[in-house]
Amino acid sequence: MANRKDPMGIGLAVLNRIASSPTIDKLGLRKAAERAVYQGAKSGFQVAGAANRTFKKRKGAGKPQRLAKTSDSGVFDLTPTEDQQMIVGVVEEFAAEVLRPGAEEAEKSNTTSKEVLQQTGEFGLTLLNIPESLGGLSEDRSAVTGVLVAEALSHGDMGQAVACLAPAAVATAISLWGSDAQQQTYLEAFTGDDAPVAALAVAEPRPLFDPLTLETKATKTAAGWKLNGVKSAVVRGTEAELFIVSADIDGQGPGLILIESSTAGVTIQDDPSMGLRAAGLTRLVLTDVEVPADALLGDGSTDDYRECIRLSRLAWAGLALGTAKSVLDYTKEYVKTREAFGEPIAYRQSVAFMVANIAIELEGMRLVTLKAASRAEQGLDCSREVALARKLTAEYGMKIGTDGVQLLGGHGFVKEHPVERWYRDLRAIAVMEGAVLV
Repeated sequence: MANRKDPMGIGLAVLNRIASSPTIDKLGLRKAAERAVYQGAKSGFQVAGAANRTFKKRKGAGKPQRLAKTSDSGVFDLTPTEDQQMIVGVVEEFAAEVLRPGAEEAEKSNTTSKEVLQQTGEFGLTLLNIPESLGGLSEDRSAVTGVLVAEALSHGDMGQAVACLAPAAVATAISLWGSDAQQQTYLEAFTGDDAPVAALAVAEPRPLFDPLTLETKATKTAAGWKLNGVKSAVVRGTEAELFIVSADIDGQGPGLILIESSTAGVTIQDDPSMGLRAAGLTRLVLTDVEVPADALLGDGSTDDYRECIRLSRLAWAGLALGTAKSVLDYTKEYVKTREAFGEPIAYRQSVAFMVANIAIELEGMRLVTLKAASRAEQGLDCSREVALARKLTAEYGMKIGTDGVQLLGGHGFVKEHPVERWYRDLRAIAVMEGAVLV
């Protein structure tokens, strides 16, 4: 595992943003935030600031700012750093006290409430992968932190977690692969308290979708690029101000293109889904959408696009961990209180073994996901590890959801218990592409 010590103190910077927010009192998290800030101050962390929002086009003045690779301590250590413990601690409490109680209503309304989104925005989630020099909170890659935050949020509710993390995916993509001009134009908007709604659109509505073989096309024109195609599972598309869209770049291979929602030819349609309903999923229809040449993210490298797909799948693996843990926590208590034939069903060996298998599978998923994240933030080849994380979280995540429903029997099939929602959300891990990023 990498040595993820950050001298600027990401954790304290995030927590100071939270502690200074008036909405923290509404959440009942004031004491927890102040306690964490105090502990961070004792450890010598420092506060980082953020800039105001603007979408004004700017010209690049030099090389883009990139996050540094995290150094390797040479020790395999899964213990989160003090920064990560502070961030995750507050996010976990927020997920338990806000996301979990509001999950049912969010699913019914097919969206995440603006109040919840505002509160998560004040956590500074969009800042975690933006360089300090551009108003962010870090100088080092923080893929492990991203996975831990995704896990903590989805332990409350995966749908709302995806909605909260979607803008950060766009900010991360611009930070990692954008040109200097793109960073200067857009990243400042994500460092304020009112970050823009944004979406990373990769998936397409067709069977056996392969993110490396795209039907959305970007054709070279005299003025720039013309795009045609349809994207599915676009998070909060009706509200989005900015999209990063994957497309085949003039027959040269897949790449990413920045599109502002006000561009002519952009249409948003409803895209009802089996799970993740709180994420407000939509379709993005592109009809002769014309964008300038500098809308191509960075230099349009296929290698950058492949890395984007890997880091997106890593984020989905993190989301699977939190939801699978919810299933384990809930079923573990349920089987101890549910009685049949005069005794708790947990006393039956078949039930006990099924719960134990969930715990074993979850631990394996978590280990391989954190290993992949550690290699990613060190700049090492993580393709094998990400593929394993994707395979395990997709396969065992679905199995854990199924076993959770089975353990509750008839109760697992009704909305009185949340396990059926977690089952539907976990099904998304195997099919979703893009949307979130670490």
